[in-house]
Amino acid sequence: MARLNLLEETRFEKVPVKVYPDQDAASLDVARRIASIIKEKQEKGETAVLGLATGATPIKVYKELIRLHKEEGLSFKNVVTFNLDEYYPMQPTADQSYVQFMDKQLFDHIDIPKENINIPDGTLTLEEVPAFCEGYEQKISSFGGLDIQILGIGRTGHIGFNEPGSAPNSGTRLVTLDDLTRRDASRDFGGKENVPTKAITMGVGTIFKAKEIILMAWNEKKAEIVKKAIEGDISSDIPATYLQLSDHVEFVLDQDAASLLTRFDLPWLAEDVIWTESLAKKAVVWLSLHLDKAILKLTDDDYNNHGMAQLVTEQGPAYNINIRIFNELQRTITGWPGGKPNVDDSSRPERAEPARKNVLLFSPHPDDDVISMGGTFIRLADQGHNVHVAYQTSGNTAVWDDDVLRYLEFVMDFAQAIADDNGTTRKVYEEAREFFKTKQPNQVDPEIIRITKAYIRKGEAIAGARFVGLPDENIHFQALPFYDRGKFSKEVSYEDDIQQTIELLRKVKPHQVFAAGDFADPHGTHKVCFDILFEALHRLSKTDEWTKDCWLWLYRGAWHEYPIHEIEMAVPLSPQEVKRKRLAIFKHQSQKDLPVFPGDDPREFWVRAEDRTSDTANLYHKLGLANYEAIEAFVRWKFD
Repeated sequence: MARLNLLEETRFEKVPVKVYPDQDAASLDVARRIASIIKEKQEKGETAVLGLATGATPIKVYKELIRLHKEEGLSFKNVVTFNLDEYYPMQPTADQSYVQFMDKQLFDHIDIPKENINIPDGTLTLEEVPAFCEGYEQKISSFGGLDIQILGIGRTGHIGFNEPGSAPNSGTRLVTLDDLTRRDASRDFGGKENVPTKAITMGVGTIFKAKEIILMAWNEKKAEIVKKAIEGDISSDIPATYLQLSDHVEFVLDQDAASLLTRFDLPWLAEDVIWTESLAKKAVVWLSLHLDKAILKLTDDDYNNHGMAQLVTEQGPAYNINIRIFNELQRTITGWPGGKPNVDDSSRPERAEPARKNVLLFSPHPDDDVISMGGTFIRLADQGHNVHVAYQTSGNTAVWDDDVLRYLEFVMDFAQAIADDNGTTRKVYEEAREFFKTKQPNQVDPEIIRITKAYIRKGEAIAGARFVGLPDENIHFQALPFYDRGKFSKEVSYEDDIQQTIELLRKVKPHQVFAAGDFADPHGTHKVCFDILFEALHRLSKTDEWTKDCWLWLYRGAWHEYPIHEIEMAVPLSPQEVKRKRLAIFKHQSQKDLPVFPGDDPREFWVRAEDRTSDTANLYHKLGLANYEAIEAFVRWKFD
């Protein structure tokens, strides 16, 4: 990413933007700005009127406001709040209610009078909603309007629940939720089918009346929609673009959410840059794909006409740059992911020695290994390396309830066939059937059902690893404790997870570790699993000599690949290897056809995986390199 400047703007950005190193720093600043408004109003004996948002984005803002209240005496007695929205219908006692959210995240921890809290009412009849919405608008106006409104942004570009198609002058009203919005909320509700189809929301026009508007966005998942909202044309298709019309709005972003803004993603188009080696590589790859010309065909004029004239001046002519970048990309491609023995490895992504490496592949869920790097997994085993796989979580959340009954029925039938049924399995089976009859959305399963689901996924994972060619003693089903603890509490210690990981690492003493590098969701399982692994390796690096020869390679999941300029090892797959990878994925039958949490991609996992790797191969080919069936990509994590 280009250098960070909190106040820097470019001709591409149509609203003021502040970019912070991370969401912690950004949240602290927003909280202090809110606190400043409250204090200024207190000094004048006036009421501070706050427009508040829900969701993951403002949580750290609220946490800091609570700290300011408890440790620095910030009082909220002169504060009136109006929340943006609420699902409809929705009982205020439901776990998914924004009433519950606000109480847990803010109101229960500060001294705000309960009568000063205003949240849209999800219990109204349809006939009562219009009058309520009109009254909500009037009540905001009676306090002189909102002093500040904080917003998040949905992946549809919604602000509040103003979905695509909303008018810029819209007021508080009942709306129908976009399908993508409901899919994004599905995990909180235990499935999209349980997410309400409607909501009551403040309108865009209501938001615009606020004296100050702050839109916050964190992590890479929001980067694409943030770019459209800030740099795109104003359109009802993306309601957040209406904010470009406001004179008192500011976007507050962390670096990841800002990563696709032109000044960070393609900085040579926005300003003069220092042409580092990595930036030059990124720019040449972009230019080649943008012009649909192989790298070796790019000319000086191509560079000059696309903001890269200084690069040609400093490092040109163009052909010299082309050759250099082409060779760098060529050297990332290897059919020997464990290193090719007895060769000069100075220009290869992996070391030649030792010829037979200890390899430990960490899979956050029981199928991430074969979905994300199944071809490389197979190649490492075929080439004779001592390959181990560790399934970090049980994955029991992603098993259909019907599968539990099906497997228990098999166990009962088998026990009956061998005349060895003491009735325990039937008792568990009957209890499971009764539980599933009344199970509520997102309700946590009893322990015995979680264990059963974990065994289902364990059996599938072992079958997949055996298919790859691993002996049973090299298959490790960690089922780290945090995964189930997190179902009951968000305040989770990871110490026993770290210790378990340290024990496995010491047992294998790997020369290579492969781990999932999907960090877009900082609260997701992949990120937690990586943090546990990283901490384990960090501690071991201080005591264990073998860690000095241990390299950590990161892979990505079924949805997105590393951009070409970041890839450091590209493993090409033949058509036969693609088929073998597919068959390994098929061993995970509980995830076949339609998984419990499919996300917003309707394709099956094996299709996603094949499309992703073939797309990567096609991009390499477009750049002028060999035309492979598929490519799996990796980035090496460098320890400081």
